Amino acid sequence: MLTKDKGWPEGVARHALASVDSTMNEAARLAPGLSGPAWIFARVQTAARGRRGRAWRAPEGNFSATLVMRPEGGLPQAALYSFVAALALEAALSHVAGPHARFAIKWPNDVLLDGGKIAGILLETLGQGAQLKLAIGIGVNLAQTPAPETLEPEAMQPVNLAQQTGMQVTPEDFLPILAQAFDHYDQQFRDYGFDAIRNAWLARAARLGEQITARVGSQTHHGIFETIDHSGALILREQQGTRAIAAADIFF
Repeated sequence: MLTKDKGWPEGVARHALASVDSTMNEAARLAPGLSGPAWIFARVQTAARGRRGRAWRAPEGNFSATLVMRPEGGLPQAALYSFVAALALEAALSHVAGPHARFAIKWPNDVLLDGGKIAGILLETLGQGAQLKLAIGIGVNLAQTPAPETLEPEAMQPVNLAQQTGMQVTPEDFLPILAQAFDHYDQQFRDYGFDAIRNAWLARAARLGEQITARVGSQTHHGIFETIDHSGALILREQQGTRAIAAADIFF
């Protein structure tokens, strides 16, 4: 899937910036003028954000980028790119870390290394109708781990690639590896549909078949992580039956 020369995918633009407020914000600014997919990469972000608008900090040497693209199937399938992106990110990290690194994907798209969080993904839609585009923001702890005081309450313990594996990878070198991996899984999605993505994702799923906790708003559910369905929802087997969960914070 990934070649040694780290080639750049054909037809995909690349915008590399020394500094920006947020690659997601820059993606929103650029999206109306883009005719095809484009990666926005920044060495430094001054006002990065994570899920639900939370502030997010990327220490120096870590990876920050956003892919802007037109989602396959439009808005109804845009959320499925969460799984496409997670597979691509896990593949790119496996490529640079070597065969002994233990990666897994925490539903829906956090990538774990040795049980700690090494990377996260944020999806936002831009525009609507024929102008609809999807922004996929990706952050990876390549060189450093975020300071404890910057983490959300109950957040998973973060880890970084250098400390866990001894591998030194610059953000600039990681970008083409990730872009190539995403291109591969995007093509699989377009050619074979979500079934191929779902099967590959389940093969890498963290805590599949085990007890987990899902927090949905003010409600907390406990059960066995059974699978994901064809919409990407997590299927939780509770004592009273199975529950499909479309969005939640997951704890183990």
